[in-house]
Amino acid sequence: MIAAALRGSLVTLAKGLSGARLQPLCARSLSLTSSQNFSESPPARADSTFKVTMVPGDGVGPELMTAVKEVFKAADVPVEFEEFHLSEVQNMASEEKLEEVLSSMKNNRVAIKGKIHTPMEYKGELASYEMRLRRKLDLFANVVHVNSLPGYSTRHNNLDLVIIREQTEGEYSSLEHESVSGVVECLKIITREKSRRIAKFAFDYATKKGRSKVTAVHKANIMKLADGLFLQSCAELAELYPKIKYENIIIDNCCMQLVQNPYQFDVLVMPNLYGNIIDNLAAGLVGGAGVVPGESYSAEYAVFETGARHPFAQAVGRNIANPTAMLLSASNMLRHLNLEYHSNMVSESVKKVIKQGKVRTPDLGGYATCDEFTRAVISNLAV
Repeated sequence: MIAAALRGSLVTLAKGLSGARLQPLCARSLSLTSSQNFSESPPARADSTFKVTMVPGDGVGPELMTAVKEVFKAADVPVEFEEFHLSEVQNMASEEKLEEVLSSMKNNRVAIKGKIHTPMEYKGELASYEMRLRRKLDLFANVVHVNSLPGYSTRHNNLDLVIIREQTEGEYSSLEHESVSGVVECLKIITREKSRRIAKFAFDYATKKGRSKVTAVHKANIMKLADGLFLQSCAELAELYPKIKYENIIIDNCCMQLVQNPYQFDVLVMPNLYGNIIDNLAAGLVGGAGVVPGESYSAEYAVFETGARHPFAQAVGRNIANPTAMLLSASNMLRHLNLEYHSNMVSESVKKVIKQGKVRTPDLGGYATCDEFTRAVISNLAV
């Protein structure tokens, strides 16, 4: 029954994106309030568990996924993982493996994923496996909620902003060629259809979450046609949302303003490359790549991952990675599955450990290992 309801909400999303009228986007993941308070008793167990595709990825990804599995086991979360190892740097990538992962994701419709590292060397294929996954599933909207963690002080405290990134075109279109020796052309693709789609997503997200402003980030003063089309599309959609304030800002000024006064922003929407940069900059404002969760949506699928995508390869095997971002992503995944009680249990436990300040990984100025942080989270679960 729950799975059928979930599929129904995803169909509504697909119709909303393709039709003229705006429909609710991914109703469960964009719900304004939790239907069940964390302190309440757990709901009755479903007749069957939810199947979720898990792709640990490279670097510390497998260690972070181990933390997720241990916390889920301790919290008695009704989720069963179908795990696949896909890596371009560990000789675990092939067309067959990619199709296995895609088949699982299409069947389960929900996945949790680590960073699949993309080598810089050109080996005959311009599109990485990470990019091919996004395109084949049409994961057009990447959402990163940058939120200060209570108890961990940074230069700017009490931050609460959302970055929405179009991630199927732009500079990541994998269209490069050497026109003559020593001259390479790299094509940036911007289309009206996908610009309007991501703008709809951003304004609908702002509406569902009770946000008051959407800011479009661009470089239309230089790329007058490409970014000009993106900016025009955002402005056209803004007219359909009179209750949401709309602004636009040039990407370089946006970076400076985020560092100086990030409180002026609420929801930011932008093309692919700018989103990648801003995601990482904003993550640095609240503690770094280890604390910010992220998620990607299509009309049918949802993939949960860290907000700032880094494999952190230098930490592999050292047991020092911070599992906070991945655990919070996992909590968001549970909310998407309508497992509100378990979602709140996991997120509140993670935040409690950080607020107490006794167990912190090196990236947050502490000395705890990844295992010790995970055990602290488990000990704070109110099961």
